[in-house]
Amino acid sequence: MNRVVIFSYGCRRKVLRSVLCILILCGLCGFISLCRAQQRSSTVNRSEERSPEAEAELQTGIRLTHEGHFAEAIPHLLAAQGRVPEAYAASFDLALCYVATGHSDDAIRILTKWTGGEHDTDVYNLLAQAYVGNAQSREALDSLEKAAAVTPQNEKLYLLIADACMGSQNYALGLQVVDLGLRHLPDSARLHYQRGMFLSLLDQFDSGKNDLELARRLAPGNTIAFVAAAQESMFEGDVPEAIRVAREGIKTGHQDFLLQTLLGEALLRSGIAPGQPEFDEARNALETSVGERPNYAGSQLALGKLYLLEDRTSDAIAHLEAARQLNAGNPAVYSNLATAYRKQGNVQQAQSALAILAKLNHEQAEKIRLAPGDRKVGYGEAAAAAPK
Repeated sequence: MNRVVIFSYGCRRKVLRSVLCILILCGLCGFISLCRAQQRSSTVNRSEERSPEAEAELQTGIRLTHEGHFAEAIPHLLAAQGRVPEAYAASFDLALCYVATGHSDDAIRILTKWTGGEHDTDVYNLLAQAYVGNAQSREALDSLEKAAAVTPQNEKLYLLIADACMGSQNYALGLQVVDLGLRHLPDSARLHYQRGMFLSLLDQFDSGKNDLELARRLAPGNTIAFVAAAQESMFEGDVPEAIRVAREGIKTGHQDFLLQTLLGEALLRSGIAPGQPEFDEARNALETSVGERPNYAGSQLALGKLYLLEDRTSDAIAHLEAARQLNAGNPAVYSNLATAYRKQGNVQQAQSALAILAKLNHEQAEKIRLAPGDRKVGYGEAAAAAPK
């Protein structure tokens, strides 16, 4: 009996000793973790104290990005990299600027480091746009599907990537994007509008017309209805009807940047000349569009062309260069830039623009030859995005 008691007491001593060791070890680990956390916090605080200019660079970069001045924002965002606590904001906005200015490789390099986290929807959305700009269609669709798996009802997700496809003239991929969106949002007027645009640009206007008309029925009296009707008229070559519809939409209060661009573009196509009331109307429409959405390449290009007709060469170049920054792959930008620089007497810049134009035309011809029917050049570059 005494041996049992002594044995039990000895066991208890051993158990207590083990428990005490565990508690000391846990306490030590907790203390180490706390020290590390405090060290990290102290490091961040010291970093903030050491680099107030980095925070200022970040805020400047974010402001310029939100204003659509992507090229100007890049140096500020680069200066903030690794020097501010808001690492994701600095990286994401920098990637956004790279996508907007055609530096897709740089954007992909940044964004792939942020996948698999809490920001997956936005990261995969922008990553898909970067892959579109880099002519990596399979990777773009894969990224879109990952973003859609998180927020399948997010209409803007599909519209943004469809706009990227439109800008890259990858109409076949754009059609796949909107078809995926329509599986989740079958009654989206904007997605049907985009589908109508892609089909029409793929020389399937009869099918595209059905989607444009469906967009009008799904959103009667809405901005998208007027835009779809004006686009349909432009595809049919009925410029007077496009002008009438755009004017009606604007008159009834739909001051959308795309509707203003369509009106200006249609008036230019009608053969207007400086001094006519219609020319002033086109200028007002395009200047309004650019003022509302300075990062829309179509209105910048159309306004540049209008200023060329007015012999406002310097103003024309400013807007055409803005269009080049926003859509460096559009041949129409360089043909007009060549004309503008020739008028200005800048032969070297004119030749440079013509050289880029020749290169783009060659690349486009190769795309058509290698993938017939997938990427056609047609109307739509100046007014292809869906109203947001």
